[in-house]
Amino acid sequence: MGCSHSSLEQDEHHPPGGPFMLQLFRRRRGKDCSTTSTTELLRRDNPHTSANAPRGDWKGRNGRSKLSVVKEEEEERGGSAMRSNKEELPGSPSFRFYFDTPAGASNNDVDSMIDGDYVLTTMHFVGRTMLGFARRRIGCGGFGSSILGQTLERIRPMASVLPRNYSTAAKEMTVRDALNSALDEEMSADPKVFLMGEEVGEYQGAYKISKGLLEKYGPERVVDTPITEAGFTGIGVGAAYYGLRPVVEFMTFNFSLQAIDHIINSAAKSNYMSAGQISVPIVFRGPNGAAAGVGAQHSQCYAAWYASCPGLKVLSPYSSEDARGLLKAAIRDPDPVVFLENELLYGESFPVSAEVLDSSFSLPIGKAKIEREGKDLTITAFSKMVGYALQAADILSKEGISAEVINLRSIRPLDRAAINASVRKTNRLVTVEEGFPQHGVGAEICASVIEESFEYLDAPVERISGADVPMPYAANLERIAVPQVDDIVRAAKRTCYRAAP
Repeated sequence: MGCSHSSLEQDEHHPPGGPFMLQLFRRRRGKDCSTTSTTELLRRDNPHTSANAPRGDWKGRNGRSKLSVVKEEEEERGGSAMRSNKEELPGSPSFRFYFDTPAGASNNDVDSMIDGDYVLTTMHFVGRTMLGFARRRIGCGGFGSSILGQTLERIRPMASVLPRNYSTAAKEMTVRDALNSALDEEMSADPKVFLMGEEVGEYQGAYKISKGLLEKYGPERVVDTPITEAGFTGIGVGAAYYGLRPVVEFMTFNFSLQAIDHIINSAAKSNYMSAGQISVPIVFRGPNGAAAGVGAQHSQCYAAWYASCPGLKVLSPYSSEDARGLLKAAIRDPDPVVFLENELLYGESFPVSAEVLDSSFSLPIGKAKIEREGKDLTITAFSKMVGYALQAADILSKEGISAEVINLRSIRPLDRAAINASVRKTNRLVTVEEGFPQHGVGAEICASVIEESFEYLDAPVERISGADVPMPYAANLERIAVPQVDDIVRAAKRTCYRAAP
């Protein structure tokens, strides 16, 4: 029985031959590809074409047939990122594999290798952009065993072709956009998620993190509040008691002190005091730490404050991957999460892989990331200080010192195992943070290493932190009140017994 399907067209810049990736989704028999629950995600190349336009010979560039799968919000921003629409196949497993097509093979040869029980949704040259999209009707007859055998012989392990790291990065994303997309996707996936705070709606957020959300979800789910942190934080905690998932935004975490009774006594302790009967799935998020020229009352780091309280989880992202993956994890978590962002990182761009851009992506809470491997010393940092630590590591490498940089990501729970494993390898430790030195995050890390890995240390631990004073307003004093790259380099040299002023 013949198959009716659209042709898969080759991009003129990428001739046949070479590694391809095919993404296949199994579909129930009798279901036609065009009758899905998410036809709004199927568009012509022209993003203004109606999703209900007749299916047929959809023309792409140069008159070629081409279907695109793009997220609606990417269309609105004029983006061109493409992804497979997994949502249209609930409960159906996906299959992804790689194979080499012989030089000179035609598109029909490639198309004929696909079983009629599957839908070919994406086709990639490895490490390049998407070439095309094809769909096949179910109900087609199977294909010969010889073709199947040829196809299976070409299958290669996915990891051998496309390692799961930044080498797969197809685009860059700012931390601001990473947070915005995470909020958008979680609000779309769960109607119980809502955002509230000062200027999050009409003004689209003081830092534009909530841009476009009011228009998309309405004022019942993007709630502008009065300037009363105690009031709207208490409302948020009460909503979480009843099973909703509030995301409470503070314009700066310095203002969270107005609401600290609700955060600590109402949110953090309720699960324990109710013997597990009350869950409080709430996220408190906003910029934390020093910005620039805003004085002592707007510049404090509260990581150590909140991390000292049982019942809270405290996260602090550095990159766009961190911001997107950790915020998604925080919103999905059943416990209260304090999510500490950094104002100066919002506009920074980082490479993101296709895996990070997937709507199902999230990062585990309580796991650190080794940003750079090394053998001579370990540097731990979080938030903006991770970037400083990486810069210091680059400088040290030119002087023959190999530094391992650990991005903590999670302050509570702290990934003590990763920290101690690194110290046992490098035998030296430098901790870096913006907060005050006394009772800080670095102090807790030092205690953990002394308790668990003391015999592995070849030098005293070095602790880099903010100055033990309220943040000065004068720019020259502000600079020396927070850690700088040179401070980390000098500390690293000291712990390696190199001459350092």
